[in-house]
Formats: sequence, structure tokens, C-alpha cells
Amino acid sequence: DGFGQDSVWYWASAAKTLTGYLVGVAQEEGLLNLDDKTSDYLGTGWTSTPSEKEDLITIRHQLSMATGLDDGVLLTNCLNPSCLQYLTDAGDRWSYHNAPYRLLQDVVENASGQTFQNYTAQKIMQKTGLTGEWINYIFYSKARSMARFGSLILNQGNWNGTTVLADQNYQNEMIN
Repeated sequence: DGFGQDSVWYWASAAKTLTGYLVGVAQEEGLLNLDDKTSDYLGTGWTSTPSEKEDLITIRHQLSMATGLDDGVLLTNCLNPSCLQYLTDAGDRWSYHNAPYRLLQDVVENASGQTFQNYTAQKIMQKTGLTGEWINYIFYSKARSMARFGSLILNQGNWNGTTVLADQNYQNEMIN
């Protein structure tokens, strides 16, 4: 259908892998810890859950899609607190819920003091030659850039002798 090597395409859910990878880079830099409360970076009231329940949600819960937030809401991509509703305690239930995962980008922005686009450019794009851009929490690029990211993963965070992510435990958890 006219798609070629220079066509730009959206990564859709594959962008979650890129987001998760950048969370690992931010942790390696000491900007955040997976066991930190999400509210440490998004402030209190980022959900509509009671504060004692919101405080149970960590970055690790966001990464593993176990926030306990209700994925049965009408707008599953809605990032407003009114859409992020309590269902069960964090860690008790897995659900494929886009909104809490997307908010990891805001966590990294607040931890790094940079836009997620700039953080991506500095930490991955400049080192690997990957090109593309984030639009509404989804990454868009040419297929070859996606292949570059795949090669980075296959090479365990190393790009032609340049370490992008050294934490092998994090990478193993991410792919397993």
C-alpha cells in the first residue's frame, strides 16, 4: 500500500518498550528508582484514588502494568485523574492499561528536567542514529530506526562500543 523504507510509521504499543528502556536509563543515572512512588514524580492527586491507595503505586507497577487502576474505564488512554480510578491495590492485578504506562514518560520528564523527546534524543537517538519523534505518547519513525532499536536490545544495550544501558539485570527483566 505504498509503504517503503522512507515511510514513517507509528510504533503503537512497541513505543512502550522504548519508554521502558528510557526508564531503565533514568534509573541507571540515579534520576529515579523503580520502587519510588509515582506520586513522587507526578504529585499527589495524579489519580482519583484515595491518597493511601495512590501511594501504593510505584514506577515498577506502571512498568509491569500492575497499578491496580481500572482498565475498564470508557477512555483507556485518558490521563486525567478522573479517568485513573481505583480498582484494586497496586501489584494485585495485571491489566493492559495504556494510560498509567504512558504516564511513565511524564515521570521521566519530571525526574530528568527534560522533555521526553529531548531525553530520548540525548540518551538513545544521538548514540544510535535512531530518528523519529514522540507525538501524543507514541513514537513515530522509519522502519530502519525501529530496527536500530531492536539491534540495541539484541546487543544488550551496546551500540558499536557505546554503552546506552549497562544494567543487564534491568534489560533481562525487560525482555523476559
